[in-house]
Amino acid sequence: MASHEMGATKLQKQYSYATMRNCIAGRIAPITGSITRVYHHSMRPMTTDVLDKVPTEQPVLGQNRPMAGILTRLAAMLSLAIMFAFVKLAGQDGVHVTESLFYRQLTAMPLICFLIWRSEAGWPAIKSNKHVLHILRSTLGIFAMGLNFWAMTLLPLADATTISFTVPIFATLFAAVILREKVGIRRWSAILIGFIGVLVVIQPGGSLIPAFGATVALIGALVTASVTLVIRMLGRTETSIVTIFWFSVYTLPALAICAYIYGGGHEAKTWGYLLGVGIFGAIGQLTITQSLRLAPVSTVMPMDYSALVWATIIGIVVFSQWPGLSILLGAPIIIGSGLFIAWREHVKAAREAAQAL
Repeated sequence: MASHEMGATKLQKQYSYATMRNCIAGRIAPITGSITRVYHHSMRPMTTDVLDKVPTEQPVLGQNRPMAGILTRLAAMLSLAIMFAFVKLAGQDGVHVTESLFYRQLTAMPLICFLIWRSEAGWPAIKSNKHVLHILRSTLGIFAMGLNFWAMTLLPLADATTISFTVPIFATLFAAVILREKVGIRRWSAILIGFIGVLVVIQPGGSLIPAFGATVALIGALVTASVTLVIRMLGRTETSIVTIFWFSVYTLPALAICAYIYGGGHEAKTWGYLLGVGIFGAIGQLTITQSLRLAPVSTVMPMDYSALVWATIIGIVVFSQWPGLSILLGAPIIIGSGLFIAWREHVKAAREAAQAL
């Protein structure tokens, strides 16, 4: 009888332990599933040159070194400002924009191949079934880059850089209109304020900024904003290195043809400018990616606006171009609008991540 009772007690304990284990597993499974989804989402950065952004608040390699990330991002913006200065210098020597673009992309290709080779997945990672989107992204991307390069040759660096800060404003507007994303009253207000800043900078009818150059810069910002939408669609399945690789693959042949048609013999000094375009463009791309490996997007992204500081300094020192009053008044409005939109995106992403958990 005692043996029977002891056996029953043992069975009850085993049943209790099994019930408790299943209960705990049932509680933990949704959490681990959410963590896994967030992790895999965080490993799908959407980057390409100045558009390099990662749709996550976690560093790519799980590191959290904010100061290193900020300094790296500042170095990236300095590198890109120097690249644009070389674009402007080359343009003053008669170099066609497409030739500058060709050497920019040509120099970046070995870096991209090196990053693929060093990645864990290796060359098989470049396989994609989204080539229609890659072609669309490449077409829009090279058009946007060409307009931005052209704007730098037509305007003072500080003016062209300030107008380029309208990209997040246009991107938010496109996301609401084209992707039907929900945009609250705060972001709509930021968009409106941003456009007021644009009007302050451009001053239609009474600006010292050349109207044609300002138009080219604004169209460049519009097209760049449209590229961000395509990159977001690609970012659902493609890694940043895949997007950048196919961007180079699809644009280099056409740029090579344009460089052959519009290019020509140059002085050693001009070839040095073109080399500078390629080298500092590649450094900028590499440091942008590295900054995202060191710190979250919300930490490093505001450093992008330091490009105006670098552009102003280079414009004064190299080109003797001082920013006008309209830039000094309008730039803070545009930058403030962009930062507010970025902050609201951060709040939205954090809320969605919390709901997923």
